[in-house]
Amino acid sequence: MSSQSHPAEPQLNATPLIDVLLVLLILIIFTLPVATHAVKLNLPQGHPRSPPPMVRLEIFYQGYIYWNDEYVASIADLIPRLVEVAGQADPPLVKVIAEKRAPYERVAQVLAAAQRSHVEKLTVMPVPDP
Repeated sequence: MSSQSHPAEPQLNATPLIDVLLVLLILIIFTLPVATHAVKLNLPQGHPRSPPPMVRLEIFYQGYIYWNDEYVASIADLIPRLVEVAGQADPPLVKVIAEKRAPYERVAQVLAAAQRSHVEKLTVMPVPDP
């Protein structure tokens, strides 16, 4: 051997590189099945139907009741209309739209009248803010 000293040759430390590659491999293994997951649905075929009929039953701040923009004087006048709707073969959806400041008593009376009239399709909505 010669007496000359050789400069140290650089060596690549592969341990951190292998650790990073193993972590990436594990992430790919976990995320790949989620990305390829598919849900098969049997969607109905045919012509789109028109939306079902709807009745707007509005209750305003003063306690006034409107049936499709037509004034209803009292709960007694409202009941025959609700009975007619409940008796139909394909009853329309009754949307009860109450103002925020509408009297709770009046809203409760309308809902009780709908229940006594056997209205099956009913929803209660607030009046949207302007």
